[in-house]
Amino acid sequence: MAAQPGPILVAKGTQEVYLYPKMANRHGLIAGATGTGKTVTLRVLAEQFSNLGVPVFMADVKGDLTGIAKPGGDNPRIADRVKDLKLEGFTYEGYPVAFWDVFAEKGHPVRTTVSEMGPLLLARILNLNETQAGVVNIIFKIADDNGLLLLDLKDLRSMAQYVGDNASQFKVRYGNISSASVGAIQRNLLVIEEQGGGKFFGEPALDINDLMQTDAKGRGIINILMADRLLQSPKVYATFLLWLMSELFEQMPEVGDPPKPKLVFFFDEAHLLFEDIPKALQDKIEQVVRLIRSKGIGVYFITQNPLDIPDTVLGQLGNRVQHALRAYTPRDQKAVRAAAETFRANPGLDTAKAILELGVGEALVSLLDEKGIPTMVDRAWVVPPHSTLTPLQPAEMAGIVRSSVLFGAYEKTVDRESAYEILTARAEKAAAQAPAVPEKRPAKSETEVLVGALAKSAAHAIGSQVGRQIIRGVLGSLFGKK
Repeated sequence: MAAQPGPILVAKGTQEVYLYPKMANRHGLIAGATGTGKTVTLRVLAEQFSNLGVPVFMADVKGDLTGIAKPGGDNPRIADRVKDLKLEGFTYEGYPVAFWDVFAEKGHPVRTTVSEMGPLLLARILNLNETQAGVVNIIFKIADDNGLLLLDLKDLRSMAQYVGDNASQFKVRYGNISSASVGAIQRNLLVIEEQGGGKFFGEPALDINDLMQTDAKGRGIINILMADRLLQSPKVYATFLLWLMSELFEQMPEVGDPPKPKLVFFFDEAHLLFEDIPKALQDKIEQVVRLIRSKGIGVYFITQNPLDIPDTVLGQLGNRVQHALRAYTPRDQKAVRAAAETFRANPGLDTAKAILELGVGEALVSLLDEKGIPTMVDRAWVVPPHSTLTPLQPAEMAGIVRSSVLFGAYEKTVDRESAYEILTARAEKAAAQAPAVPEKRPAKSETEVLVGALAKSAAHAIGSQVGRQIIRGVLGSLFGKK
């Protein structure tokens, strides 16, 4: 099917409910308890955006979205829903997909460099406290000032050792660097490496433009991040998606109010993004969500409870699909009331009561009209997806990956000269040039030799490595822009 202009049919209640493409980058929320239909709603929107020629990025946290590449027709409940909603001309079809995987097992590898991730987000991945995060900032700053590239985790580990061994040298210019903080950073780096996180850092780094593709029929590619394993490390998962969102914000040009989004970004398990988050990082998230709309990017948060989203972010989500909530506890009851109050009231509907009564696949829906005004909330059934709900087999997924135009671009790693190689070479050269030690004289330890060599070469590094520039995006550093 060729890319189709016009509004997206999302649901049918007392009337048909449409999402207007030019309002799709005003962001949205899909909320509801487990098993109420959030994932199907996500799938339906992704399919329709693809039909419009809009690329999509979403994470598959449960391993059940891969079937979007294959036509449906194998589920009697979908057929019943088509009949009940009287969807004339409904056909089953698959959609163009690209699979991505941080662990390079089920899709194209996804990588970024340590430098691009930056100290703010890296400190969150490493679960560091404020003092330790401050030392990470110092490590990055010293790397910047000495022209030492931080590409992968061994670069960061070497740089941390270098800074720790020369802490007294850097104290006056950069501040205190405690050995305890450096030790904590090194230990947490080891944990990340043991979990396979080291595969995420390196080159070739992800080119954001590779997420913005269409197929030969003009349909937007649906980029699916295989995140079932990644979700076992919730902070890494949330920080990765936040990094990706910030990269889109940083790299995409201003487009104002386009007739349809350039890309739609679905942030599943959104509550993980805001758990135990530093105030500085939350402020930057709010800034990105507020401003990324002008880049043509629509961001849709998927979570169980609307209270998971800070009010400052929730207020920017103009398109709402609220599935059923359960009210077993006082907090649950508060969530129901809060969810009801976020909708434009409908005189003919008790919103709070309806949230508790919704069936699977049914939702309270309020979308922006053509003028950007939220419509009155309506109780409606989300239209069924055209693709199969059955996940693809591993062989089918592997075939899609191999046939992709991206295959080969990311599969082979590149390890160019960076901090690890430079610091190691300096240490080896210093050791080779060291004078012979008399027999009766106590030999210097390897650490003493390394410290001395690196201290002497620090000034030289600034001049000789001046061409090595480290670039970070809007969330990359606390020291400012590029």
